[in-house]
Parts: sequence; structure tokens; C-alpha cells
Amino acid sequence: MRTRRVGHAGTLDPMATGVLVLGLERATKLLGHLALDTKAYLATVRLGAATSTDDAEGELLSEVDASGVGEEAVRSGIAGLTGEIEQVPSAVSAVKVDGRRAYERARAGESVELAARPVTVSRFDLLAVRRSGAVTELDVLVECSSGTYVRALARDLGEQLGVGGHLGQLRRTRVGPFGIAQARSLEQLEEEPVLSLGLDRAVDTAFPRWDVDQRQARALSHGQAIPAAGLGGTYGVFGPEGAVVALVRDEGARARPVLVLAPAG
Repeated sequence: MRTRRVGHAGTLDPMATGVLVLGLERATKLLGHLALDTKAYLATVRLGAATSTDDAEGELLSEVDASGVGEEAVRSGIAGLTGEIEQVPSAVSAVKVDGRRAYERARAGESVELAARPVTVSRFDLLAVRRSGAVTELDVLVECSSGTYVRALARDLGEQLGVGGHLGQLRRTRVGPFGIAQARSLEQLEEEPVLSLGLDRAVDTAFPRWDVDQRQARALSHGQAIPAAGLGGTYGVFGPEGAVVALVRDEGARARPVLVLAPAG
């Protein structure tokens, strides 16, 4: 994109594909204000084998014949991992332990034990069951809170079914309000380096919208407060020409800028 001003709003595991939110130029300042607390995934869970990383890239720890695992047992196991649950993150994860990432300690040969923490799995749907020899593969759809490890869901489901399990494939289809339909591949960007979303549309997608007149837009562009819109949380304010001016939050009767995106001058 011929710029050095690029930021990201979260990472993907090396084996994963899908949505990664990036900001360029002025939008780098927007990234820290985005509500990206929910995510959606399409995944393949392989039952019958447990690995050191809870995914297909790890060392094989155990193998069990999973060909006899019934669909009803699978659905029951999935139901037990849906809703508000306590989840132990994978040892090879980005969780910090005494200031160092867990994956750094694990790859250095250290034993890593992480405490369970609350996460929300709002949707865990079984889409398909495939059987090949001793292995049973499950295609699933997961919608969850940020900080949920789909690898850990695969591990825990395998443990509940008594056969072990790991994540075979993972594709993130949504981060907050940004879906895969809006995304562009690296190959597409190389061929045609254009944005998936302009700044105006990105703000309109991610925040409630409030339109103001030219006088109020000018005040915001100078960092001044304007009359409150009565909206909760952070919202985007757009000028009469349809361009975003700022992100604001109501404080009593006034709306004060959190981030001015079109400063005066």
C-alpha cells in the first residue's frame, strides 16, 4: 500500500486463515477504539489424536480409535462447551506468564500450566461429521468472545469424548462487525492495492452514526464539544457531506471528541 503507517487489531495463529483487521494512515488511530470483542470461526476438529499444541502443527501425544464416537455424544459434548464456560488456554498461546508469552516458554522446553478463565461461546454448531478409518472429523461453526481459543475447544471436546482431539483447520470469518465478505486476500492486494473499506465506511460499520451540520462539524474538527446525541458509548459523527469527523462520547449534555479523524486544516 506504499505506506509505513500500518497497524493491526489482533493476530491469527500461523495455521489459521481468514479475517485480520488492519488500519492504514489515519485509520491506525481508529484501531484501539474498535469493539472487536466477538469473533466467528469455521473449524475442523479431528477426534482420535491429541497434540502438544492442540492443533495439527503440534507433536502427537496420543492416538485412539475414534470411529465409534456417535453423533449424539458429539452434540452433547458441544452443548457442554457452549455458553459461559471456564477455559484453560492452550500451552502454546499468547497468554502471558510472569511477563513472557506462554508459547515462548513452551517452545523453550518449559512446563506451562495456565489457569482457567471465563469465556463465552455464544454459538457452537456441528455442521458435518466425516469418518476415515480411526479418525472422525467434525466441521463446526463457533461464535465466541475475544480470548476464546478454538484449539482449546477442540482439545476439551476430545477429552470429554474420551478419544482426544485437536484442531485440524481454522478460518476466522468475522472480527467484531467486519466479515470475510469485506476482506481482500494478499494476492488481491498485490494485483490491485485498494482498501477493503474507506475510513468513512469503516466507522459507519463499526460505530453508531450521528449526522451534524457544518457548524458542529467544524467545532469537532477543532477538538471542541458539541450537544450530546444521547447515544451510549462511542459513536461516529459525520458532517453534512457524509464524511466522518470524529469519534465522540456523551458526557452529560455535551459530546466530547475521543478521536478527531478530520482535524481542522
